Amino acid sequence: MKMRIDYHDKFREEPLRAMLALEKYVHECGLEPKLLELVKMRASQINGCAYCIDMHSKDARALGETEQRLYALNAWRETPFYSERERAGLEWTEAVTLVSHTHVPDEVYEQVRKHFGEKELLDLTLAVVAINSWNRLAISLRAIPGTYHPKKSSAASS
Repeated sequence: MKMRIDYHDKFREEPLRAMLALEKYVHECGLEPKLLELVKMRASQINGCAYCIDMHSKDARALGETEQRLYALNAWRETPFYSERERAGLEWTEAVTLVSHTHVPDEVYEQVRKHFGEKELLDLTLAVVAINSWNRLAISLRAIPGTYHPKKSSAASS
């Protein structure tokens, strides 16, 4: 596999400024860092973004996430490993990621609202929007899985 355009190193500043600003906001919005990594991994699984799955599994591990929860993420409904809030976040992630199929049903919204306030749900939605954008960028430009190294201090942006 060969990367089509090295957007991260060559063009990080100008073309990616808006996406990096959104990513910075998402990381500073107050949602739990482990939840954000689960959301990013789950959307990346749905979209088939190997680069982002690799990245966010590494970032999740750096935050102390367990292997068991990472391995079971694509079957989260069938496991007891996730809190009710995390389950709601994953449900929302799937509905928003699959918007052309689900149109984000009212019943999903009502369930998720039991666990997230209005601003939290807006922030969660922005996190899902951001990772879906990163997935599309990484897939279309052929970002190479295995090349990402997490920053030492905290989970890095996409």
